[in-house]
Amino acid sequence: MDYFPLFLDLKRQPCLIVGGGEVALRKATLLKAAGAALSVVSPDLLPQLAQWRDAGELRHHARTFSRDDVAGMRLVIAATDDEQVNAQVHAECEARGVLVNVVDTPEKCRFIVPSIVDRSPLMVAISTGGTAPVLARQLRARIEATLPHGYGVLARLAGRLRDRVKARFTDERARRRFWETALDGSAAEKALAGNEAGALAELEHRLTLADDATLGRGAVYLVGAGPGNPDLLTFRALRLMQQTDVVLYDNLVAPAILALVRRDAERIYVGKKSNNHALPQEEINKLLVKLAQEGKAVLRLKGGDPFIFGRGGEEIEELAANGVDFEVVPGITSASGASCYAGIPLTHRDHAQSVTFVTGHRRGDEIELDWPRLTSPSETVVIYMGVKQAPRICEQLIAHGRAADTPAAIIEKATTAEQCVITGTLATLPALIEQHGIKPPALIIVGSVVTLHDKLAWQQPAVPADSTG
Repeated sequence: MDYFPLFLDLKRQPCLIVGGGEVALRKATLLKAAGAALSVVSPDLLPQLAQWRDAGELRHHARTFSRDDVAGMRLVIAATDDEQVNAQVHAECEARGVLVNVVDTPEKCRFIVPSIVDRSPLMVAISTGGTAPVLARQLRARIEATLPHGYGVLARLAGRLRDRVKARFTDERARRRFWETALDGSAAEKALAGNEAGALAELEHRLTLADDATLGRGAVYLVGAGPGNPDLLTFRALRLMQQTDVVLYDNLVAPAILALVRRDAERIYVGKKSNNHALPQEEINKLLVKLAQEGKAVLRLKGGDPFIFGRGGEEIEELAANGVDFEVVPGITSASGASCYAGIPLTHRDHAQSVTFVTGHRRGDEIELDWPRLTSPSETVVIYMGVKQAPRICEQLIAHGRAADTPAAIIEKATTAEQCVITGTLATLPALIEQHGIKPPALIIVGSVVTLHDKLAWQQPAVPADSTG
């Protein structure tokens, strides 16, 4: 994070702009809208700035900048075309601990003026840290087009009811859950349609009917986080990630996805790596029950899909046995994500008429797979969690009748910018994995569909595509 985002209350606060041109006018417009007590230092002013001066809406010092101009200011913006003056403004502000922004000079900015979408009291600010202001403006335009003005009405109505809701629910968690349900229903629809009175009546009705016991009841949400790319999350997953009190996550959940969880939610790592479990599965099951019985909304975030090698079934069996409410949200399983992003169809009329998912995770000392079942040349085999056991897996497939020259691929960090695809054969794949230092999360695909990778791959590889063995 290059800049810490915050919103400042500048009503009646002394703020200074050095400069009187077009850039100064743009910044003055924003500060004036925020209610700042604005001063401008510049020998000359544009007509609009002069008009505000004559109307008493800003103070004008018709001269060049002086170091004493900074004294007592909350923030200062240098908006001249004189680099020497701008540097002087920056130096004086730094010496006095005053927030300063030198326009178009990020290295001399203690704050950034973002692109703004104004739905007061709802505000959306977008910044690229001064590196690409045009991009920020383009994003603002997209948000402007998709964020109805009615959300400002809804925010204002929520503000009117805030004290009543706080008095009604002394528990912070119950208050939050009330708002999560009340603002995501007919009240919101009425506000977006411009029916402010109807929206207020609906919110008040919800408040009258709200039940403490229901709002205080815990639940567990088993959510598929997909194969790694945040863009592949479902809408339902994103909503629940913002409503959780506590999240349990494992090693397969990408950091970029975990970052989307509500910031003040408790985070508990229960990851599983080969032969190294942060928490045994039985303990995870019990922890889910315990947290839900404490009245918490619990997010069990799983890489891929909860019901494909995610032990989701074991977890909800424990929840059901203890009378805990739960919901399962599917995710794009790693096999689908990895194959699509690698350009390797799992089925194809000319290559494979079926596909089988298996896990290479060991139980005891052996990999318990039905090896004869996996030898058909017209079937694709996808192996989860098979990086360390790749030599044994390839050996057994060959030993049970699969040809040694059967095409095989391993896909590391699938669907992300770091995705790496290595292709070879059953005979060569183990050596290629070692040669390229492939680490989990990674997935193995075996079958003639792998030959389509060179033709169908569309994502830029993370390493040169010279790895075929």
